[in-house]
Amino acid sequence: MIEIIEQINNTLNNLVWGVPALTLLIGTGVIMTIITKFFQFRHFGHAMSETIGSLFKKKDILKSKDKNSISQFQALCTALSATIGTGNIAGIAFAITNGGPGAIFWMWIAAIVGMMTNYAENVLGIFYRRKNADGEWCGGPMYYLRDGLGAKFPAIGKCLAVLFAIFAIFASFGIGNMSQVASIKDSVLNVVQFTADPKVNNIIIGLIVVTFAGLVILGGITRIAKANERIVPVMAVFYIIGTVVIIGMNADQIGPAFAAIFKGAFNTSAVVGGVGGAAIKQAITWGFKRGVFSNEAGLGSSVMVHSASNVKEPVTQGLWGIFEVFFDTIIVCTLTALLILTSGSVDLITGASLTGATKLGLATEVFTNSFGTFGGIFIAIAVALFAFSTVLGWSYYGTKACEYLFGTKSTTIYKIIFLVVVMLGCMLHADLIIDISDTFNGLMAIPNLIGVLSLSGVVLAITKNYSKRHFNGENIKPMLSHFEDLQRDAERRLKED
Repeated sequence: MIEIIEQINNTLNNLVWGVPALTLLIGTGVIMTIITKFFQFRHFGHAMSETIGSLFKKKDILKSKDKNSISQFQALCTALSATIGTGNIAGIAFAITNGGPGAIFWMWIAAIVGMMTNYAENVLGIFYRRKNADGEWCGGPMYYLRDGLGAKFPAIGKCLAVLFAIFAIFASFGIGNMSQVASIKDSVLNVVQFTADPKVNNIIIGLIVVTFAGLVILGGITRIAKANERIVPVMAVFYIIGTVVIIGMNADQIGPAFAAIFKGAFNTSAVVGGVGGAAIKQAITWGFKRGVFSNEAGLGSSVMVHSASNVKEPVTQGLWGIFEVFFDTIIVCTLTALLILTSGSVDLITGASLTGATKLGLATEVFTNSFGTFGGIFIAIAVALFAFSTVLGWSYYGTKACEYLFGTKSTTIYKIIFLVVVMLGCMLHADLIIDISDTFNGLMAIPNLIGVLSLSGVVLAITKNYSKRHFNGENIKPMLSHFEDLQRDAERRLKED
């Protein structure tokens, strides 16, 4: 029975994460880029100014006056907590060793167009969000599928919304829970052994993770946001500093590393057409996969936490989506790639590991060779923090999906089950469960992208409205919400500012 399930899941996973699905993911970004006339290029400076550049200018960016909502920065940190994870380290190493250095170029392309997919998701998330019985914002693909697409095709919209929520719940238990907890366990055990009994060690780590996760998760979105607001910036800054120092130590290899990326992307060194074509396909496939896996643009997951922001303008949160993808992939993933490519640990033509180390082991090896024992400890702590913050972020995604399906009262039961799964993640080798949840993670993209594409006209109208007011100085009514009562409230708050 287990073998049959594995075969079915492998077949489905290959379809979900295969070339057609990746084409849909990348294609959606391309379409949004074209219809908005390359918004992420034309207004990149504005996006940076209104997001990371505004942190020390506007108080409401860092702190929300509304106790039932979170600040824009907290929304970003929580979204980044679920995207900046082991994939930014182990995933990039895996892409290079399987797709060659050229995979990094195609990862950049995926990120560039993915910025507009994430932008569109966030715009729709804010525009169609509602408040629940507790006064908290609820938004995400479920809502713009039901109230947006569902306005024209009620049955289709409602069905796709339910499917997305179901996929999100299953994905949260695996890719956002068990696989991350397994990474925490492995990273901790690489540094310290509590006892001589491996099973006891697993239980100890499980209890520690469950305790800390429980203290945060049971406190709801405001506590999750506050925790990630502290964890994400610190872990990101320290990881960036560490990688920059090592890259600086190998500065003479930066040029060859970039040359390998661009040559590998188009395989200019290949002389046999068939071999060259296969190599290029590998580079494109792995680059696109890592780009999508890393920033999750198109999956619809991060929209749920972005929708909880205290923001008034849909486009403003869309700009945070652009920054999120830029920081996660263009900055963090690129630094990891340069860390590996300048280290001498991989072949700059094929990307093959020269030492036998792969995935996380490759990055750990580079840090250890550069900083000694401290390097190994550093990367272990970084992985543990990355993974833990991902657990917190995905717990919220699963909570909102559960709330959509079963109501607000059901979320407490979901959180308890989520914490039980955290414990199981430390005690069991649940590879099949993780693989199945990875399939559900990919399945989330299908209903979400149908929603984004079908509502692309709404995204364009909101973007044009924002551009006319902010760039052309026109005095027109802002498009802030699909619902009249929330539109009026948002207009009032906008005038007060």
